[in-house]
Formats: sequence, C-alpha cells, structure tokens
Amino acid sequence: MGSRVDYDAPGQWCTTMLYSADGSRLFSCGTSKDGDSFLVEWNESEGKIKRTYSGFRKNATGVVQFDTTRNRFLAVGDDSQIKFWHMDSTNMLTSTEAEGGLPSLPRLRFNKEGNLLVVTTADNGFKVLANANGLRTLRAMEARSYEASRTPLEMKVSSSAMGTSIGPVVSKVERVDSPARPTPSLNGVELMSRGIEKPRNLEHVSEKTKTWELTEIVDATQCRTVAMPDNLDTASKVARLLYTNSGVGVLALGTNGVQKLWKWSRSEQNPSGKATASIVPQLWQPNSGLLMTNDVPDNSEDAVPCIALSKNDSYVMSACGGKVSLFNMMTFKVMTTFMAPPPASTFLAFHPQDNNIIAIGMDDSAIHIYNVRVDEVKTKLKGHQKRVSGLAFSTSLNILVSSGADAQLFFWNTDNWEKIKSVTLQLPAGKTSQGDTRVQFHSDQVRLLVCHETQLAIYDVNKMECIRQWMPQEVLSSSLSCAVYSCNSQLVYATFTDGNIGVFDADSLRLRCRIAPSAYISPASSNRLQLI
Repeated sequence: MGSRVDYDAPGQWCTTMLYSADGSRLFSCGTSKDGDSFLVEWNESEGKIKRTYSGFRKNATGVVQFDTTRNRFLAVGDDSQIKFWHMDSTNMLTSTEAEGGLPSLPRLRFNKEGNLLVVTTADNGFKVLANANGLRTLRAMEARSYEASRTPLEMKVSSSAMGTSIGPVVSKVERVDSPARPTPSLNGVELMSRGIEKPRNLEHVSEKTKTWELTEIVDATQCRTVAMPDNLDTASKVARLLYTNSGVGVLALGTNGVQKLWKWSRSEQNPSGKATASIVPQLWQPNSGLLMTNDVPDNSEDAVPCIALSKNDSYVMSACGGKVSLFNMMTFKVMTTFMAPPPASTFLAFHPQDNNIIAIGMDDSAIHIYNVRVDEVKTKLKGHQKRVSGLAFSTSLNILVSSGADAQLFFWNTDNWEKIKSVTLQLPAGKTSQGDTRVQFHSDQVRLLVCHETQLAIYDVNKMECIRQWMPQEVLSSSLSCAVYSCNSQLVYATFTDGNIGVFDADSLRLRCRIAPSAYISPASSNRLQLI
C-alpha cells in the first residue's frame, strides 16, 4: 500500500483537512467535544503539527468550517464572524461580521479564483463577499443574466465590510436571493488566481508585486455613511468623538460643552446591536430629559475639549476649558466636578483597573493623579515643557505614558508614580515641536501608537524605543491630525488636515487604503472640515 502517516487531530473529534491550492501545504480545522476549536498546519511527511493558529472563541456550539485561498490565506467561520489568517502567521489577520446576520458557525467557501467568498446566513440564505476582481465577475454574470431574462439584478455601490484589512479583501454583497436589496461594492486589493495550474490567470505578474496594492476610495458610491440624527442643537461643532467600549454607541463632545450619546439597538437587520453604517442610531436621553453639560468659561476659544469613558461604560468625564465633570452614563447626572482652572485640563484618562483614579493632563504641562473617592490630588507628575496632549495606561507593564505639545513622551511607573524615562520624537529635519502628540496602546499593551502632525510611529514600550515610523508623503502629504488603532489593533486609521483618511497595517505602518474627502464630504461642507 505504500507509506502511510497517521494524524492525531487536535481535540480528537470532528476535523476537516484541506490542502493549499498548489498541494504543498496541509491544514486541518475542527472542534473538540468541549467546544474548543483548532486550526493547524501539518508537517505532512511526519504527521506532526507544524503551526497552530490562535484567535478562536471558547465553547463553540458546533464544528467550525474553513477554506483556503491563493496559497496564502485561511478563512474560518467562527463566533458569527469570518476570521482570516495568513498561512505563515499564527495570529489572526482580521475578521468581519459581514454586516451581521451570520449564524454562530457560518459555513464558507472560496471560488477557484479566490475573489469570491460565499457565506451562509442565520436565515438560511447566503451572502457573497468579494474583492474588486470578484465584483467584475458578478457584474459580468449580471450582464449575461440581463440579456437572458431582461430582469437584471440591481447593484448599487456601498461600503466595504472589510475595507482594507488583508490581501484577499472582500466586501459584503447582499444575499443573491434578495435582488431588491442594494449590494455594496468591493474596494479590495487586486487578487491573483488561486489555481496555479492555470498560469494564464496569473496575468504574468509576480505575487510579490501584487501584495498590499493600495486601494483608493474617492467616490461616495464606494462607501456607506450614516448621519447621526440631532434635533437638539445643530450650531455647535463636534470637538471630540468616542465609541463606547461595548461598541453599541458613540459619544460626541461639542464645542458648547454638551455631550451627546447615540446608540444602536438589536434588531433583525442588526442582530449584534453594534455600531454599523447600515443602520441609523438613535440620539439617546434618559427619561428625565437631562443633558450632559460641561462648565464652559466665557473665553473658551482657546479651550482644549477632552473626554474619557470608564472601562465599563458607566461613567464619562469631560471638560471644555472649565471644571472637569463626571457624569453617570445611565442618568446623565453630574456625579461631581473638580479641578477648576487655571490651569485648565487638556487630557483625561481613567485608570483601567480603578475608576476612582484619574490621570489629568494640564495646560501648564503637569499631570495630576486624582482620586475621585476622596476628592484629592494624590500626586503631580512634572516633566513636560508644554501642555499635556495624550495619556495612555498599560496595565500589563504598570506604566502610564504621557505625551505633550513639546513632542516628548514620558514613561511613569504607576506603582510609585516615578518617572522611568523620557523620549523626544524623531522629527523631520527643519521641523519644530509644534502641535499635539497623541498616544494609544495596542491591545497587546506593549506597542504604543504615537501620532504627531509630522509622523505616525510605533514604540516598543518594553524597550522604550521607536520600532516603526511613517511620515506624510505622496498621496498623503498633508499634516496628520489624529490616528487610532482599530478595535482589534490590526489597522491604524489616520486623518489628515486636508480631509484624507489613511488606513495602515498596524504592524508595518504600510499604507493599505486612502479615503479621499470626496468620498464622504459634501462640497458644501468641505470648507468647514476638521477631522477629529
């Protein structure tokens, strides 16, 4: 019978095995009786596990399904999502809910070319996700169908569910059994053919040159937007924006000191109840009709609005040049006010492990560590030369990082509040340290995203040194105004003073996508643009 290799499947239960398209790599995916899911790559000659991929939820209620594409990517249906891995990395690359409606363990399958992915839905239908090449395929099919029946499938371009996340970028197309629904377009990276047995489909272009091709979104038909309804006050400008930690709401702090909360709710169209551009959220107020209103001084033109939300979404604190106000998120009642100016507060941060401990960056360059319970400043941290513009806690390292308008980073020990080290940003030649510096920790609590008008940078806080840096260039040459990690820390979204938005890979800071202001801003409002 020839040689034979036995494989002991992880979990010792239901498992599916698949080869990569060229037959050179073997993978298996399955679930144990205890609900633990496994995705592994095998050393085929020895029957040993070569690589185990991470990122599954615990206690799955069934058996997970998977597929491979282009000899490079793996896709798995898990936790009402589609999760993607690069074959050479054990960490999950990205995930998408495909705009909701997926079962707990969706089944999925790529087409042979790897530019279409079909996924089952909770209501016994299916969705097709695709990249740009896949969209062209669908349009060609639509054209043929039209010629045959004269009843074409209406296709309207809308937002990408996965946008610019990975190489085989796919974007949701509505269920093909519901032709009346609009079908979003696909703004993905160009894909190469999955089947290497047909070289003519490779278009004679190497895979290396096609990887991470820049996607550009320049038209409103390429994205989906939703406007927050507001019948309270349309004159005030939005100064700060914040998602709730649960992902079901958005907080906006206006220049008039009023905070507003919009919430999404669970529905048939949005079963997760999470933020989505497919559903209009509701402006939420308690039955009392209270507004969250801050103390705003008369000379508030130079005030620096700041806002922070507790980890459990129960409390929000904010300031607009006056006292810091602490609000209850359920009742909108003011719990307390503190830190009357001068100096004014310029940045706020809750301690992630104790809502009673608050770090407050000040206009005079100091940082106050304030205990709400005893209404007392426990200590003052001094080191910056200009106002404090950013604060970020790492609970795993017991470190507070502060940033300032002086283009400096300070690292503080949160056990004794002693300074560990300070670092000055590496500014381009001829540039001064003007402008705010913002900081945010990666979900690993070790890497730190730093945004200054001149650059994006990633710092390894263990080493307290810069490991990645990107400076405005080419299509994104204007100054940076803001940058944040995506919720899974796999992407960085950066805004620029000219209205452009850049989407970067969080590990390499390589530009993946540019969203032009023409894609989301009407000409009438473009002259009032200020991205926050």
